[in-house]
Amino acid sequence: MSPFQPFEMERMMSKHEQEVRYNLSESGVHPVTLRELLAFDPAGVEGLLDTELNYPHVNGIPELRENIARLYRGAEPDNILVTVGGIEANYLAIRTLLSPGDEIAIMSPNYMQIWGVAKNHGLAIRTFGLSEADGWALDASALDEAVTPQTRLIAVCNPNNPTGHVLSSSEMERVVAAADRVGAWILADEVYCGAERVTERETPSFYGRYPKVIAVGSMSKAYGLPGLRLGWVAAPAETVEDIWARLEYLTLSATMLANKLAALALAPDVRPQLLARTRRLIRQGYPILETWIEQHGDAFALTPPDAAAIAFLRYRFDVGSTLLVERLRREKSVLVVPGDHFGMDHFLRISFGLPEPYLLEALERVRQLLATLRQVHVV
Repeated sequence: MSPFQPFEMERMMSKHEQEVRYNLSESGVHPVTLRELLAFDPAGVEGLLDTELNYPHVNGIPELRENIARLYRGAEPDNILVTVGGIEANYLAIRTLLSPGDEIAIMSPNYMQIWGVAKNHGLAIRTFGLSEADGWALDASALDEAVTPQTRLIAVCNPNNPTGHVLSSSEMERVVAAADRVGAWILADEVYCGAERVTERETPSFYGRYPKVIAVGSMSKAYGLPGLRLGWVAAPAETVEDIWARLEYLTLSATMLANKLAALALAPDVRPQLLARTRRLIRQGYPILETWIEQHGDAFALTPPDAAAIAFLRYRFDVGSTLLVERLRREKSVLVVPGDHFGMDHFLRISFGLPEPYLLEALERVRQLLATLRQVHVV
């Protein structure tokens, strides 16, 4: 069997997220129910019940691609390909554009799927950082150093997972300039666009800022619909065709019902209501987490996230993050993500876009374990 790099975070979640009492490892808000979603279009329920459970358009039903295209400046439905989640979109984009030995520059920290795919397919990996000391701002010098004449693709996540940082316009232009300097593609994971915590202004896309951009979106994070397992790429039409050809070797298509429900969710009159729900959960949950952190004195350090329902906490206990997370799972039935899964020990990624009673009880269980650790492990 060939060497293989497992996706450590998703492996952990796959094994344990359904068995714990409190799951703070998810990076989206509390999911929407089917009843809530259908309430946006009660008259359309009968039409859904008459849906033939056949294959949909493999690239996404026309109504859905039209609704997605509206999200991107200058995009048409031919610029959109529907995929099974944003994770498939990322995978297919890399496998379409890059061959073994090609160089990729990856933002760090980041959702580690792209790093793992690059490692498993023999790509030459270079990284550039977000600076914790500067509020997780882009380290522009590190970006310029990481992007060489051999770089074929620059991978970014904006808003960022796990930090919640949103790139400023000048930071985005710095990424575009680096790509343009060497003719590289930009792969922009933008699944948290619309999940802003501190502003009503939606995070702008890289799409339309530079010709060689593949923007990835998803119904999972900003819309609270992870169970649809539906994502997309927005890209030049010829690139969409190339990615589509590879889709036919993989999942072929998302389901008919996922296509139809996503089209409903992204309808112009429904989408703003779903985003408002997401922002409400984020803005209700964050003060709860913030108060909890303050109650622990100097045990934690946090740069408040600009967007997303996750916080990336640095902690001051002399215990590794994977071991700490394992103890939380076994002793308190709470699941969070260790910083190790982002290559950064002594951090935890914790969800907070959840119903208040659930979040409070989960954090209380974390407090109980930390109280024990603090007696002997504070550094």
